[in-house]
Amino acid sequence: MSLDALKTAEAKVVGVKQTAKALQKKNASTVFIAADAEERITGPIKTECEKQNVLCVTVETMQALGKACGIHAGASAAAILAN
Repeated sequence: MSLDALKTAEAKVVGVKQTAKALQKKNASTVFIAADAEERITGPIKTECEKQNVLCVTVETMQALGKACGIHAGASAAAILAN
């Protein structure tokens, strides 16, 4: 899955905390993680994705992920929400 899906998603969340909340509520269909984000921050999200069998896509940089989300700052994580 590419970043285009994130750009055009109707419902999404941006940031580690919001992504973690979406996973906790079992409301995330796809999660995007920046490869250059710190592992101590993104590790728990990757683990939860594996537990829930949620697709976890790695993006090259935090800046690219932030841009795909429509924000001017970098983002470590984002998720497309299930309908």
